[in-house]
Amino acid sequence: NVELNKVYTYRVRSLVMGFNSIYGNEATAYVPAIVPVELLSFSSSVVDNDVTLNWMTATETNNSGFEIQRLKDSKIEKLNEWVNIGFVNGHGTTTEPKSYSYKDENLSSGNYQYRLKQIDFDGTFDYSNIAEAEILPPARFSLEQNYPNPFNPSTNIQYALASRQFVSLKIFNSLGEEIVTLVNEEKPAGNHTIEFKPESSIKNLVSGVYLYQLKAGEFVQTR
Repeated sequence: NVELNKVYTYRVRSLVMGFNSIYGNEATAYVPAIVPVELLSFSSSVVDNDVTLNWMTATETNNSGFEIQRLKDSKIEKLNEWVNIGFVNGHGTTTEPKSYSYKDENLSSGNYQYRLKQIDFDGTFDYSNIAEAEILPPARFSLEQNYPNPFNPSTNIQYALASRQFVSLKIFNSLGEEIVTLVNEEKPAGNHTIEFKPESSIKNLVSGVYLYQLKAGEFVQTR
C-alpha cells in the first residue's frame, strides 16, 4: 500500500535496449490522493419538528450513495447509538458539483446529531463530519382542530406538549359517551399527530358530530 500525497522514487527496469543510457535507471513519480467523494458542505436546518439536511459534493468517484445516520442525546430514552434512518443515491462518477437533501420528520424535542456514511460501489465507506440540530419543545400545551373536517374515512388530530406528560386522548359521541381511546400513555414534549380512522375502531359507526378530548397533566381541552 502506498501512502497518499507523497512523492516517491522508484527503481525502474527498462524493457527497451538503450533506455538506461538515455534516461538513467531512476524515475520520480507523484501519487495523487484518491478522493472518492469530495464533500463541500454538510449542514442542518430546523422547521417545527422537522430537520432538513443539505450537503454538496464537488466530485464523485464510484459513489453508490449516502446512508444518513442519527444520534439523539436523550437521558430518558438512553439512545446512544448511531441509527440508520435513510439512504440517498449518489451520482456514481462525476466531476460536476451535486446537491443533496434529506428531511427527518416529526421529531420529539431534543438535541440531535447527524452524519453521512458515504458508500462506494465496492462496499468501502467513509464518514462525514457531524451536523447538529435542536428541536425545542412547544411553549404551551394545545389541542388543534382536526383536519380535514368534515372527514371520511380518516382525520388527523394534532396536539402540543410543553413537557413530558401522561396523555389521554379520547373520542366521544354527541351524547357525551366515550367511544374510543386513541392515546393513553406517557409522551415526550413536542408536537404530536395521530390519525383517527373511525371504521377501524368504532363499531356500528354512524355519521354525525363527535368530540375529542385531550388530558395532559392539568391541561384539559375538548374540540
